[in-house]
Amino acid sequence: MGFLKVLRKMKQKEKEMRILMLGLDNAGKTTILKRFNGEPIDTISPTLGFNIKTLEHRNYKLNMWDVGGQKSLRSYWRNYFECTDGLIWVVDSADKRRLEDCRDELHALLKEERLLGATLLIFANKQDLQGACKADEIKEILGLEDIKTHHWNIVWCSAVTGENLLKGIDWMIDDIACRIFTQD
Repeated sequence: MGFLKVLRKMKQKEKEMRILMLGLDNAGKTTILKRFNGEPIDTISPTLGFNIKTLEHRNYKLNMWDVGGQKSLRSYWRNYFECTDGLIWVVDSADKRRLEDCRDELHALLKEERLLGATLLIFANKQDLQGACKADEIKEILGLEDIKTHHWNIVWCSAVTGENLLKGIDWMIDDIACRIFTQD
């Protein structure tokens, strides 16, 4: 029995997924995590380190890591890459002046060896704000069609209203489950 088979069988028993949530500061990562966990979102301050939540969803245990996105913290992101099954990249769709920075950070992340094979979900957040770029515009600006190293999907959402958050998470769970929990 190969090493990968052993790992798959171990993960299958646990039905556990490690999901890393990253993005530039003020994109809405913590709000998404709190909304998904059913917590109040009226007092959210910038994440200066990380938040971890373990959630049960669709018979899976999701270990979700929300890491601060300030420029001074981005060099520490690599400390959280190990054993990541899914990467959620959160984009502030209303902050048009930083979309190129957002693209550059995302593409740098995807070159990281420890993230190879991780499912990539892009949340085009803040769709409830006037003037927010639509998901198709963000797809083009971020150069998502050029990504061949990861399964990816872009989902428009609003962390404040909760709209489409479950749709994105469900897609990610399905994609990860197809890769990790397959019977050999």
